[in-house]
Order: sequence, then C-alpha cells, then structure tokens
Amino acid sequence: MRENDHIANTNFCQAIVRKPARSLGSGITTAEFGVPDFEKAEWQFAMYVQALEDCGLTVTVLDPLEEFPDAHFVEDTAVVLPDAAILCRPGAASRRGEAEHMAPVLSRQRELTRINEPGTLDGGDVLLVGTHCLIGLSDRTNKEGATQLGSLLSDHGYTWQTVPVGAGLHFKSSVNHVGNGTLLVSEEFAGNQALARFDQIVVDPAEQYACNTLLLNDRLLLPSGFPDTRRKLETLGLPIFILSTSEFRKMDGGLTCLSLRF
Repeated sequence: MRENDHIANTNFCQAIVRKPARSLGSGITTAEFGVPDFEKAEWQFAMYVQALEDCGLTVTVLDPLEEFPDAHFVEDTAVVLPDAAILCRPGAASRRGEAEHMAPVLSRQRELTRINEPGTLDGGDVLLVGTHCLIGLSDRTNKEGATQLGSLLSDHGYTWQTVPVGAGLHFKSSVNHVGNGTLLVSEEFAGNQALARFDQIVVDPAEQYACNTLLLNDRLLLPSGFPDTRRKLETLGLPIFILSTSEFRKMDGGLTCLSLRF
C-alpha cells in the first residue's frame, strides 16, 4: 500500500434491501442480455440477502414497489454515514420516487438531509474509502449534486473529490474498494490521477462487470463467472463469496447496487 496504511476496512452492522418487483424488466437498462427472469431474480436476491447475513449484517427487507421497477437497486437512493444519511436525487427522473420511499425508512436510523434541485446524485457514483470519498460525475450525477454531497461530507469530517465517468452507468460499475486502501478498477480508470494514492488491481476488459465487487466486514462478494478477477482478488487473503447476479446484470445492476450498508 502507498500512503493508505491508515485506512481501515469498514465494519457494517446493518443493511437495507428491497425485494425486486415483477415489473423489474421494465426498468432502465443499456445492457443487451435480454429480459430478466423474475423467479430467477427472486432466488438470486435471496442468496444475496443470505450472503449479507453470513457477513454479520442484520438485514431489513423492504417490500417491492411495482410502480418503480428499478427500486431494488436501493444504493442509488441514499448515502449513509455513521451519524447521518443523505437522501439522493437520482439522475433518472423516473427513479426519484424511490428516494422518497426510502426517506421514512432512513429517518428512523439517522438524521436525514437531502440533495436538492438542480443537483442530481446516484449512490452508485459514491465510493467511500475510509474518510475519503470519490464521487463520480456521470450521466446520473452532476457537478451540483456532487458539490452538495461534498459539502455535507465535509461537515462530517470527510475529504472528497470528483472523478469524471466516461463509460459505464456509475462510477462503481468500474471502481470499488476491496480492502486496506486497494481499489479494484477497470482499465479505463487504472491511470486516473484521482486514484493515484491507492493501490490498484486492474480487471481484464473481458471481465469488467467484476469491477462491481463488494467488500463487507473483511469478506468479498464477487459476481460469478469471472475466474481471472477471482485469482487476482485471492492475493488479498480475504474470504470470497461467489454470487450469481445474471438477472440484475440485465438491468445494469450489480452487487453494490442491491443494498444500503451501514
């Protein structure tokens, strides 16, 4: 590790998830893998919840929202800190109601603040590494939303910086923390100056979807079907749980998207 020996891995106690709705195939997607199978998605979701529990988290499972087919991707609705929660304003107008449904759930857990118009912010663009936050500027998160989030983070003792996202739906489609200040990154981000302070494991372009790997309490959740990435991650010495996410991938979703963790 470079200058990040002080970065401890975050320990999570709780997670919030939402069951997929039967309407999930009507959600927003750029993927070309076909229509998701609802029963298979239900099974994959159940395995995901079990993995969260196996990592020591108490999981709150919310009911599906048929009118919001993307609502099971709860990560985009909020950023949760140890002492506060920030309600996002998703970049896709059709998803903003999801955040409003999440507001009363989070307000029982944390003091709640909001990203306000004209800012837009998706939680999938927000990567916390210790007390430093990388905020992706994407089609879903604009500069105003990132600046509002950065100001709120600064109030809670965090540093932050923005990172342009040239490809992929969200920043965390391409970059994730996999422990002790090491990032799992796509080739596109490997030379990015904003990430220069971190050690990096670069994912082969053929396995780019595996960049969306989730670190939970010194365990790694990795999507199935990416053996080269698994071999690279094994060098970290952490237990690796393999999970099938094929039906969520069809809707541009992955492992981080499916929960809020705190």
